Amino acid sequence: MALTRRDFIKVLGAGSAAGLISGCGNNADKLSSQDNRYEVAKTGNARILHITDTHGNLLPNYFREPNVNLGFGATFGQLPHVVGNKLLKKIGVKAGSADAYAFTYNNFEDLAAKYGKTGGFGQIKTVLDSLRESAGGVQNTLTLDGGDTWQGSGTSLWTRGADMVEACNILGVDVMVGHWEFTYREEETLKNIGFFKGDFLGQNVRIIEDALMADEYITMTEKYGSNGLFDEDKGLPFKPYVIKNVGGYRIAVIGQAFPRTSNTNPQKYFFPDWSFGLREDEMSELVVDIRKNEKPDAVIIISHNGMDVDIKMASRIIGIDAIFGGHTHDGMPKPVEVKNAGGVTVVTNAGCSGKYIGVMDLNIKDHKVMGYEYKMLPILTDFIKPNAAMVSFINKMRTTKYDKNVVEARSTEMSNNPDRVGKTYDAILTEKLCTTEQTLYRRGNFMGTWDQVLVNSLREEHNADFAMSAGVRWGTSVPAGYDVTMEDLMTNTSMTYGETYVSELKGAHLKEILEGIAENLFVQDPYLQSGGDMVRMGGMNYTIDPALGLGQRISNMKDDEGTPIDSNKSYKVSGWAQVSSVGNGRLMWDVAADYLRKKKHLNLTKVNHPTIKGVNNNSGIENYDGELI
Repeated sequence: MALTRRDFIKVLGAGSAAGLISGCGNNADKLSSQDNRYEVAKTGNARILHITDTHGNLLPNYFREPNVNLGFGATFGQLPHVVGNKLLKKIGVKAGSADAYAFTYNNFEDLAAKYGKTGGFGQIKTVLDSLRESAGGVQNTLTLDGGDTWQGSGTSLWTRGADMVEACNILGVDVMVGHWEFTYREEETLKNIGFFKGDFLGQNVRIIEDALMADEYITMTEKYGSNGLFDEDKGLPFKPYVIKNVGGYRIAVIGQAFPRTSNTNPQKYFFPDWSFGLREDEMSELVVDIRKNEKPDAVIIISHNGMDVDIKMASRIIGIDAIFGGHTHDGMPKPVEVKNAGGVTVVTNAGCSGKYIGVMDLNIKDHKVMGYEYKMLPILTDFIKPNAAMVSFINKMRTTKYDKNVVEARSTEMSNNPDRVGKTYDAILTEKLCTTEQTLYRRGNFMGTWDQVLVNSLREEHNADFAMSAGVRWGTSVPAGYDVTMEDLMTNTSMTYGETYVSELKGAHLKEILEGIAENLFVQDPYLQSGGDMVRMGGMNYTIDPALGLGQRISNMKDDEGTPIDSNKSYKVSGWAQVSSVGNGRLMWDVAADYLRKKKHLNLTKVNHPTIKGVNNNSGIENYDGELI
């Protein structure tokens, strides 16, 4: 049984607000010690504030940007597929600066020690309030959230996203869309939407026809009202758009959920009544209809398509002034201006983990956007005094005791963790598991060190030849030499289907899996990409040529001892987070926590970086730890 919002707030109110997080460093008496970077003078008529992909991270954290973000075809050499020193040169940022730390992986350990953590909802709230004030008041601003907000931490998992909904209400989020929001059960998602004080949009989400006819859906509709069924005739569970008055101007905001949610997450377990898709034609028709009948001063999209998909959509649909994107976690230091038959659409993305706030001031005249000013503000935790109300909320929430009524929806959670019952969330999450010799990170097209930890623990748990871990982008980093806590691990593994499994697969099937995922990632048409990055393979080395076609990219598959993979031989393969079915093994975070506890001091002697062909001149790769040929 999931907590109601009233029960949840009651639990929070019973907790102590004392000192679980302080949230700021030596410069906490100032908003910023760096030229008032967070006091941005308004230059237009309407200010749009943008966050996305915070993935449950209420607290400040470390996040290392990728050194591999490859682009091919039309995306070759274009943002966001430019990394490291090449990116610094492209955007005119000095190496070693705060912006260099924020936007690149360069000298991550040294700059992390110098500038500290990023993000934190206490700090985000402070900056958002400052940006609203400098715009002349909240009535002149609109705050957008691009989704992937309710999932990605221990507390978001245990509260079924309720902690994040309340935190977003405190932030003052006006409009949001979803992706991982849908990986709670349908009734839980609807309940969270009911608690959310803003508008939850989804022009590209539909109610499956069979569900519309089912008695169960009628019951759900009666139970959850307008949040359960927005438009029965059109089969829309959520509003496709909303008109907001910003500074006296009518801004139409269209919501675009992640189009491939049904393909990349377990639909039948969590959202069996809903279907997703890109639905470009419907988007185009909707923009025309809004322009004709609503007479807005501007039309913008809050999207979870991913940057490349948004760029393509912007090139094909007329009438969109700006797209504020999510999903691909690209911290865009400057937007991309996309030409189309009707003019120009501005496309941006606001990174992840609470690391950035995007600020766009629209200059509107005669019911038309005449220009804009844009800044991406890195949230440098130590230089921002956190908002007291947000800190109080987070502290109280973390004193909540781990109770079966909170986590009963996933029975394996209780059976695997009887020792957690009665402990506070904070006590569980602050456990030190080990120290690490290497920086633990995940972000990038291929294997990261956090991924290696997961596959190593899977192989050990299931005595497997190989292990697979999905190429998801969320998960915070731990700098070399630091302690690794349970919180760090949970930010890389928390999900509602985190069970592990083991199976027998032939070598030929393993190649098919790698080829299929490589196609989803590297096919040059963004509309055909499924998002995410290459599956992480533990115990196996292989060569990949990303520019080739389906079935031709993967070669030279060998185990860690150098023995070629036999296409006819069966291998024991472990993994976690299956989409088609739920595994019957222990949860990923329990498996990895035991592995790290035994290590005490983690030193990864081998990381299964694949060998990559044909990318030596690609600006999306730099200082690669594997082999390039």
